[in-house]
Amino acid sequence: MRWLSPNLPHYSGKLTLSFPGGPAGHKVANRREAPDYRRETMAKAGQSSDAGTRQGGLDGIAAMLPRGGGKGLPPVHLWNPPFCGDIDMRIAADGTWFYQKTPIGRQALVKLFASVLKREGDKYFLVTPVEKVGIAVDDAPFLAVELAVADDAQGRTLRFRTDVDEWVTAGPGHALRFEQDADNGGLKPYLHIRSDLWAKVTRALFYDLVNWGEEREIGGKAMFGIVSAGEFYPMAEASTLREFM
Repeated sequence: MRWLSPNLPHYSGKLTLSFPGGPAGHKVANRREAPDYRRETMAKAGQSSDAGTRQGGLDGIAAMLPRGGGKGLPPVHLWNPPFCGDIDMRIAADGTWFYQKTPIGRQALVKLFASVLKREGDKYFLVTPVEKVGIAVDDAPFLAVELAVADDAQGRTLRFRTDVDEWVTAGPGHALRFEQDADNGGLKPYLHIRSDLWAKVTRALFYDLVNWGEEREIGGKAMFGIVSAGEFYPMAEASTLREFM
């Protein structure tokens, strides 16, 4: 089957494509329906379960994804394509990406998939302009693995590097939040990356945040928290913080 060139002149009618097998093999294709062909391709690529074709399926998914071309991340927040099913891809709590229960060892692929990740409610998708496929995320899709602290006349600024090498400054638009861990009662810190996608801050960096923390009165209560880019992010009541360490 030949793909129709996007440079063809506009034609409002229908184009007939000939296939071997005579008239019974003919299909009528409207140029506006062309994205449906691509939409099915990525979803099918992610459904291959044979071990011998697993890598080919992973590469097939990657081949359908748009590249940023060095001009920033794709504008996935502007894309609302049809849902084409789930694929067997998962981001574990430690940040490891799995495809068909096998870790994805190529960091370039992980970065590519992360660039087209979108969250809708509690669900996560890989998105292109013409399709979206669901993936599983155990906790947060990213990890904050490195911290750079800068102090100047405007105050302290905290910059975090994620496990896909994005640098994000905590502050307006990139809040820090702290949740109680249901398993052990401790605190789990998170950093907002973009569009309701969060990074879990590693335990080692959390201890750094505590070391740079301070007390402030919020709503009549003494709260312990951290400041970055002029914003104060409370961790817990100062009197109970010791319980979360």
